[in-house]
Amino acid sequence: MLLSGLKWTFLIVGTMIGAGYASGRELWQFFGSESSFAILLFSILFFICSYVVMKISYEKKSAHYIPVLKELMGRRLTKVYDGMIILYLFSTTMIMIAGGGATLQVLHVPYWFGVVIISVLLVLLFIWGINGMTSMNAMIIPVLIISLVGTLLVFQWTSGFSFQFDVTKQHNWPSAFTFTALNILPLVAVLGAIGHKINHRGELWVASLGSAVILGTVSFLYNESLLKVAHEVMLYEIPLFAILKHYPYFMVLLMSGLLWVAIYTTAASGMLGLCTRFREFVKLPYWMIAFLFVILMIPLTTIGFSRLISILYPLYGILNLYVLAAIILHPIMHRFDEKVINS
Repeated sequence: MLLSGLKWTFLIVGTMIGAGYASGRELWQFFGSESSFAILLFSILFFICSYVVMKISYEKKSAHYIPVLKELMGRRLTKVYDGMIILYLFSTTMIMIAGGGATLQVLHVPYWFGVVIISVLLVLLFIWGINGMTSMNAMIIPVLIISLVGTLLVFQWTSGFSFQFDVTKQHNWPSAFTFTALNILPLVAVLGAIGHKINHRGELWVASLGSAVILGTVSFLYNESLLKVAHEVMLYEIPLFAILKHYPYFMVLLMSGLLWVAIYTTAASGMLGLCTRFREFVKLPYWMIAFLFVILMIPLTTIGFSRLISILYPLYGILNLYVLAAIILHPIMHRFDEKVINS
């Protein structure tokens, strides 16, 4: 039970720790100063959301996210959010493929060659189906977390550990809701695909609590480190490099490699959601569905998607608040419905 729970823990963390998170860009955008309570609140919200979604997925024995959406949103809204999730997963995975090509240019690898490398690795991963995805996360995510935390701890040690928490200066707490909401769709998509693989209810507790503790701890440590170089963060496209500025060049190369891994795990999570959803319509192996999606995505990586994302992401942020509310209120409403039926 513990090992299986840890496997799902790394799947959840791998879904969350994309390039935006690993680079520090997402954290700096949503948190920053006066955010210690916001990060604690995010951890609690994330634990609740992970547990509720996994519980529904486990009870429905789902192989994709539609049964989870129907339980949370009802039949009518499920169609709307189904389209949103497909568009979100497709656009995110496509952008990650483009990002994978761009990141390898640091090592003087041509852009298109980098795109082909990450695309081939995505298809190969799904030869083993969902097991390939979970096994990959179980190997890669611990290394990614340890490396990131190690880098941040060394930075804190060299600059002097000085965490500050002033109860009267925690005005950024609402960002916990928007940050959690923005990450709800991929969480529902990925966790909705593994319900039939969960064997014990205890796995839900291990996965949801473990992922919340890991993400909360890393987020707090990362945010505190970025605050120490706040005056330099705006000078860097990747805030992490403001922390690495005084490190040897090999550390920059190492962290660039880790960012590529974060991009790959995000792309893999998006592809998992797409493959499990479309396998209901197309009776093909997972790797074949992944191959077809990659063929569709590669030509589109040449288009400038910054405008599309600037429109889509705020829209997702607003609409996802409704999903977040539905998930948090689900246990309360579910018990109320049971009492009404029993009475």
